[in-house]
Amino acid sequence: MKITVNGEARDLPAPATVDGLLADLGLEPRKIAVERNLEIVPKSAFGSTELNDGDRLEIVQFVGGG
Repeated sequence: MKITVNGEARDLPAPATVDGLLADLGLEPRKIAVERNLEIVPKSAFGSTELNDGDRLEIVQFVGGG
C-alpha cells in the first residue's frame, strides 16, 4: 500500500493503522498530531484508524523548549 507522509511517498504493508505507522517511524503518540486526508485524527482513534492506499497524512510533533 502506498501512502504519503508529510509530502514523502511511503510503502506500508496492509493492514496498517495510524498507531502502527507512528511506531514504525519511532514517534511517541502522546506528542503527535495527525491529519489524514485533511481531517484531524483524534489521539483516541490512532489504534482504530486504518490507513488505505493513497492516504495523505501530515504528522506534527510537539517539542518543548524554553
